Amino acid sequence: MGVRIVHTADVHLGARHTDLGEKAAAQRERQFAAFRATVDLAIEAGADLFLVAGDLFDSNTQPRRSVERVAAELARLAGRRIRSVLLPGTHDVCDRASIYRAYDLSELAGVDAGSGLVSVLTPDRPEVRFPELETVVFGRVFATRRAPRSPLAGFTAAAARETWKVGMIHGSLLIPGRTEADEVVFSADEVAASGLDYLALGHWHSARSGMAGTVHYAYPGAPEPVAVDQDRAGKALVVTLSIVDGVRTVEIEERVVGRTRFVRQEVDATTVGSQPALVERVAAAADPDAVMEVQLVGIRPADLDVDADEIVRALAPSFLAVRFRDLTLAPLPPADEVPGPETILGSLVLDLEARIAASEEAGRTDPAKAGEAAELRDALLVARHLLAGSEVTL
Repeated sequence: MGVRIVHTADVHLGARHTDLGEKAAAQRERQFAAFRATVDLAIEAGADLFLVAGDLFDSNTQPRRSVERVAAELARLAGRRIRSVLLPGTHDVCDRASIYRAYDLSELAGVDAGSGLVSVLTPDRPEVRFPELETVVFGRVFATRRAPRSPLAGFTAAAARETWKVGMIHGSLLIPGRTEADEVVFSADEVAASGLDYLALGHWHSARSGMAGTVHYAYPGAPEPVAVDQDRAGKALVVTLSIVDGVRTVEIEERVVGRTRFVRQEVDATTVGSQPALVERVAAAADPDAVMEVQLVGIRPADLDVDADEIVRALAPSFLAVRFRDLTLAPLPPADEVPGPETILGSLVLDLEARIAASEEAGRTDPAKAGEAAELRDALLVARHLLAGSEVTL
């Protein structure tokens, strides 16, 4: 028997979006639209289960109308006999003030609490069984935002009799030097030892999937970006559990549900005469659904003066958000303008040019060396300004 799952997380309904200013309200609506699109996906895909792996809400303080909008979507799923399982996260944490304690989502969705059509996993209800699907869903959740231990500590699904064993966690996979201080952390070894077929994760806002031992795990990422630097957001996952020729298989497919697009436009500085011309060129691709990243590259002409903040402000009306990165390199002096090697400036220029050439060659394979070359070019430009006209000999 096969089971099809639509997996989402980190919807963050009600987020304030202070980075978007007057566009914040519109982005909140886009987030709800992405949640609705994920529900549409579950219906179109003929899903058996709809999993929300934490942070459906951005906080536990939400107006009733927002909760009722969510319940209406869960009711649509229930009408198609698609079972929803929700896991509290680190924003809608399952503490005494939990939104899941304040509101009964089953009741608001108009379904019987014992039907299994809408389930919320809590510390007191860490699993839900679906005999008709031969599936059990385990939810490892705590009543505090910061977990006292790994949610997989001492856990194993090996004793479960169901054909399919699915887990849900809102937290970070341990990456030394990066995630060990996060609020909820678990290790790849614990995932591998869990005995699960699929581990539905939340907390990371960019899509990512992998395997630990024989266990498949995945983060769907946020269905709409919660911040404008989340380039891998905007997706939900369709997960199919099946047995083919006696072999258990887990297929994970990313599907786009969000409207926000991330666009990068690379502009060669030598083709730009001025800052207004740069703004005009980029604005020609205006798109209210796009986060535009402008990268100014190449050798920077001596007479090109740009201000990143001014460029972002000028382009803001044309896009959802704008990022600007000046990646240009300072020009090397023409050979006929370099003083002789017997001068301080001439000796310095020759030394820096040799170091620049070596760093740029090494930078073809080493990003750190490429950055070093750019810094040396800037140093050379500063040196020329400081020592311009000096003819002091060594």
